Amino acid sequence: MSTFAVDLRPLAQRVRFSDTDLVVELVDGRTVSVPLHWFPRLTRATAAQLQNFEILADGEGIHWPDLDEDLSVAGLLKGEH
Repeated sequence: MSTFAVDLRPLAQRVRFSDTDLVVELVDGRTVSVPLHWFPRLTRATAAQLQNFEILADGEGIHWPDLDEDLSVAGLLKGEH
């Protein structure tokens, strides 16, 4: 029997967008996709504003300076919006 240990400190390595979703790829291989409409600031943003983000604290969060929006990877995994 094998077990899989889920990283208790999930970290983002890549952020991208579809027409409707924010997609975050984690360093452990998982991908988290959440609806953009969960985050009104992201929904109203231009494509250039969405692409201007910073991955924070080695991947623990994502910050959009033009939008004053911050999201935690742990929060995305919990479905917080």
